[in-house]
Amino acid sequence: MTRLIVFILALFALPATAQERRPSHCIALADAAPGMAYVQRASFGTPLPDHTVRLSFAGHATFVIETPGGLVAATDYTGFIGPTARLPDVVTMNNAHETHFTAFPDPDIPHVLQGWADRTGAPADHHVDLGEMLVRNVPTDVRGFDRATVRPNGNSIFVFEVAGLCIGHLGHLHHEPTPEQYAALGRLDVVMAPVDGGLTLDLSTMIRVLTRLRSSVVIPMHWFGQSSLERFLAGISDAFAVERPGTSSLEVSLRSLPSRPTVVVLQPRGVRDPDL
Repeated sequence: MTRLIVFILALFALPATAQERRPSHCIALADAAPGMAYVQRASFGTPLPDHTVRLSFAGHATFVIETPGGLVAATDYTGFIGPTARLPDVVTMNNAHETHFTAFPDPDIPHVLQGWADRTGAPADHHVDLGEMLVRNVPTDVRGFDRATVRPNGNSIFVFEVAGLCIGHLGHLHHEPTPEQYAALGRLDVVMAPVDGGLTLDLSTMIRVLTRLRSSVVIPMHWFGQSSLERFLAGISDAFAVERPGTSSLEVSLRSLPSRPTVVVLQPRGVRDPDL
């Protein structure tokens, strides 16, 4: 009887939008069918098919992740995702630079996850189960502003397990992950990667990281102008296909993952409600 009561209470504790999460395959993923499904006209907030996730590039390092059940997550959240009244259910932040966090997140956001170590030096440690989505992190170090000192656990790679996918956001990554960090990440089916080539990782190291992660879809972020983006694309084009759908968002599922690792270039644009 006690176990039954605990189970019933746990059900009522779930968010209103929670749905059962399809298990992800971060460590091992079966071969996927070819064919990426790009979003051409779908807007933020419009319904999604089952087991499909919408990723929107809001700008710089901020992405908005939507689920079929209506959950919304925002990465490297700066306080603004676009002209929408919808607040995210969960936001992640890093603080290597002020363009990756806000000191004043809206208090109505249910889950605000800081990716850097706390004042005692303890690394961020998140494992937030929202029912339909699980959000976890793998801490990494960052360089100091003098580029010589190291701030341990100053960044987090956040992983969103949703719709059977493992979606990773590398944040302000300053070094190649260690073997232990690679193991903790597992395979990232989709990864948002900073490709500036200097403030974060140099391009050759970043390409090595993306190849090691065996990601099916790579979405470039943190690029400063077309020239830095093109340098990254030129460097990775031998190992990855490159697609330029001309949109700011895409819908992806396990079935739509491309058979060849593919870089998908999204154009930054703040998300907006369907009637805007």
